[in-house]
Amino acid sequence: MSGETPITIVGNLSADPELRFIQSGVAVVNFTVASTPRTFDKQTNEWKDGDTLWMRCALWREAAEHAAESLTKGTRVIVTGNLMQRSFESNGEKRSVVEMQVIEVGPSLKNATAKVTRTGKSQTAPAAQASNDPWGAAPATTEPPF
Repeated sequence: MSGETPITIVGNLSADPELRFIQSGVAVVNFTVASTPRTFDKQTNEWKDGDTLWMRCALWREAAEHAAESLTKGTRVIVTGNLMQRSFESNGEKRSVVEMQVIEVGPSLKNATAKVTRTGKSQTAPAAQASNDPWGAAPATTEPPF
C-alpha cells in the first residue's frame, strides 16, 4: 500500500505481550518494544546508552496468538510493520499516539536460540504433499534431491 511508513525495530519486550479478543472473536496482542542505541565514546573508552525509544505495537489474528505464546518480558525481538498515528479525546483533551501495526515479529538470535514449531496447514498436510516438501524429512535414498 502506498502512504504507509514502514519501520523495523530491534529491542527488548518491556512486559509480557497482552493478548485479548475483540467482540468479533479476532485476536490482538499488544506489547511494547524498548530500543536503546549504544555508542562507543573513544574519549572515555566506554559504551554509552542513548535515549530509549518505547514503541507500542499491535499484532492481529493468528500471529497475535503465536506471539503471546512464544514471547515474554525481556525477549530481544525484531519487529517490522507500519507506523500509524491515532487521535482520540481523553478528559476533554485531544491526544494522539504513534503506534506500530506489526506485520512480522520474531526473537533475535544474536544472543539466543529458538526452536520453531510450525502450525496450521504444515502440520495437517497429507503425506503425498509432505513428500514434495524439500525441507521435510530426509528421503530414504542416499541420492541428493537434485
